[in-house]
Amino acid sequence: MTGPAPLSTSRKRAVLITCCTAILISTMDSTIVNLALPTIGRELHASLSHLQWVVDGYTLTLASLLLLSGAIADRFGRRRVFQIGLTVFAAGSLLCSLAPNIEVLIAARFLQAVGGSMLNPVAMSIITVVFTDRVERARAIGVWGAVVGVSTAVGPIVGGTLIDSLGWRSIFWINLPICALALVLTAAVVPESRSASARRLDPIGQVLAVLVLATLVFALIERRPLLLLVTAAAFAALLWHENRHRAPFIDLRFFRSFPFSAATMTAIVAFAGFGAFLFTMSIYLQSTRQLSAVSAGLVYLPMALAVLVMSPLSGRLVGRYGARPSMVSAGTVMTVAAVLLALIGDDTPIPVVAAVMAVFGIGFGLVNAPITNAAVSGMPIDRAGAAAAVATTSRQIGISVGVALCGVLAGAALWSTVAVAMVGVIVLGVVSTGAAADRSLRRVAPLFDDDPVTRTEAVSDAR
Repeated sequence: MTGPAPLSTSRKRAVLITCCTAILISTMDSTIVNLALPTIGRELHASLSHLQWVVDGYTLTLASLLLLSGAIADRFGRRRVFQIGLTVFAAGSLLCSLAPNIEVLIAARFLQAVGGSMLNPVAMSIITVVFTDRVERARAIGVWGAVVGVSTAVGPIVGGTLIDSLGWRSIFWINLPICALALVLTAAVVPESRSASARRLDPIGQVLAVLVLATLVFALIERRPLLLLVTAAAFAALLWHENRHRAPFIDLRFFRSFPFSAATMTAIVAFAGFGAFLFTMSIYLQSTRQLSAVSAGLVYLPMALAVLVMSPLSGRLVGRYGARPSMVSAGTVMTVAAVLLALIGDDTPIPVVAAVMAVFGIGFGLVNAPITNAAVSGMPIDRAGAAAAVATTSRQIGISVGVALCGVLAGAALWSTVAVAMVGVIVLGVVSTGAAADRSLRRVAPLFDDDPVTRTEAVSDAR
């Protein structure tokens, strides 16, 4: 593999800072926007389904375009696509802040997500190309993960302060100077890179995938069960097409690895719980319990700190003992948290609510590392990135489904459903790490032996 001309240590650090800036704004977006939903609902006279679309308009678009954005960046240049993503994300944020009604806000969220889809996967590709040494790359990815944790922790506090002091529109203003800084840094320090022989695009597969996700979420939010027939038909067509395409949008060979399939399902289920948690608790704390945005953010803080602490701990557990302990522990703790959330009422003491939220954060913090590890384990080196991208997409799909379910289920019914789903995570954690799973893993790598995908990288400009 060839890469950019050797960069100085300070230049590499500057590249890492630039990429981490992108993850900062995109990760904070989810927690901050959820915290602002009650205020947005009051000021824009929005219904519950409108508020669901404020969240799902973003996550659905993100899930639909993540894989496509990565492929386009490989073909046309990662720095170029990264810059476009920052620009579109900033433009979407500006439009969100100026939205005169809920319909315009939802449309602007779709645009914002188009830019967001070009940030995380492309930034990770840039890091992979720039940090060629295995140890250096591991450290860089560790910093990346720490930024995710920190942004998750500070998001509720920053968001609550902005909402209470400057109004909900300010949560989108904050993205503008950060995007501007990232654009300047990208132009100054990030080398251009692209694949020497990029894979062909799969527009039909892309359209079918969008149709599957859009009809599923729309059917849940708008309560149109008949639309699920369209979802099923589109999903069948997607499988048929992808199985025959020479360069599929989603490579179905990945799913012959049971650990990979289990990781994908775990990501969807766990993040569906997380999406439902963020959406429901924001409305509960501010609309039912009448807390201010700042106070609600403080109640979120124990959960966010639990995620911050448990995420790196889970990574170390996976490295030492494999995925099973973390997956089983995550499923168990999140099941307990869901049961406790089902018991919370209108008069439950706020410290008790915060403690239950912290329990949920412990479980959620444990689940990320084994998902990524199981997704890439056993995959050829040149396919590990694509496998990880599918896992990332699955996370966004999960959030979209979780928020959509909040319109169909509520209260104890919602959390009972989440609890049952988390028991599934425990089962997946056990069966996906056994002997049969290992055998399926060993059968996957040979499937890619004759794959035409290049293993080289070409850099056109390393200035």
